[in-house]
Amino acid sequence: MTEAPARRFYKTVAIAGTSPPYAVTLDQRSLRTPLKQALDLPTRPLAEAVAAEWEAQAEKIDPQSMPFTKLVNTALDRVASDRARIIREIVQFAGSDLVCYRAEKPQELVERQARGWQPVLDWARGTFGGEFVVTEGIVHIEQPEAALAAMRDYLDGKSPWALTALHNMTTLTGSALISAMACDGGILPAEAWLAAHIDEDWQIEQWGADEEASHRRQYRKREFDTCLRFSALSR
Repeated sequence: MTEAPARRFYKTVAIAGTSPPYAVTLDQRSLRTPLKQALDLPTRPLAEAVAAEWEAQAEKIDPQSMPFTKLVNTALDRVASDRARIIREIVQFAGSDLVCYRAEKPQELVERQARGWQPVLDWARGTFGGEFVVTEGIVHIEQPEAALAAMRDYLDGKSPWALTALHNMTTLTGSALISAMACDGGILPAEAWLAAHIDEDWQIEQWGADEEASHRRQYRKREFDTCLRFSALSR
């Protein structure tokens, strides 16, 4: 059975701290994560975003309306204490990244993939020295260990906040490289989303859109945009 929503139990929401870490308080009591850790935030803009979510709650608290709070809890309770696993999973995605598998035909799709995906590979090469191999078709190829090691080193320098956003975006798009480029500001958010959906958009053009699939995509797009915003707010 689904638990009933909790009633709003506080009157005032505020931000505590004049320098990092910042805290969000409810009736002067600092928020904590589900695992009872201090909800210490790295920037005031992120604290303001979390505080705004709690301030916006009405008579009952709706967790689904607080995506930044959810991401903060994930970063503190799961990612910060399990960095190695999170990095390993992102690198595993990169090992079979969407942008490395190209169509053999038709020519228009081949050209769309090249336009959308080659800049991502160029960015990876220039940013962290990741030289990824491209193939035609869907048969799995092993990426050079040097490329994967370079990406591990790149991710190892990221904060738990950045890793949280990047991990979520990777699972939403199927591309660790597009997600990393978007988080680093190397590509506009709208362009990143379109790059991750070149194949899907091609299929829609050929066969039409499915209503249920369209709703799922809209939901994933909102999640993607929220993660990007979270990444920016935490810097």
